[in-house]
Amino acid sequence: MRIELDHFIVSSHDKVASARCLAELLGVPWMEAAPLGPFSPVFINDGLTLDFINTDEDFPVEHYCFRVSEQDFDAILARLQAADIPYRADVRGPVDRRISTAFGGRGVYWNVPDGHQWEMLTVSYARAASQDD
Repeated sequence: MRIELDHFIVSSHDKVASARCLAELLGVPWMEAAPLGPFSPVFINDGLTLDFINTDEDFPVEHYCFRVSEQDFDAILARLQAADIPYRADVRGPVDRRISTAFGGRGVYWNVPDGHQWEMLTVSYARAASQDD
């Protein structure tokens, strides 16, 4: 059996600004409004969409992690730095604008937009890399 995550709804106080910010940082396409539903989608890859939705209610901080290539890591990090977005090397650490080199790769965390915790890493510590990576 093969199961793939298709989309995830991300709570936001400004779905368009949040979707735009994340899409521009990651260098992926997005839409201001989805053809169906009240979302502003960010197309992470061919199989996964993050659908930002507006809410006036409080929402929990959620954690999203993206595994990227070394080249993409450098490009995304450059965009974080150009946008002056604070980042850190540790999941719960202070903003130190450092890169983690734990687990044999590189990684950073940031909390823009809307306070959610975003992570990018080059080597997954959750699972061993496949032969195709």
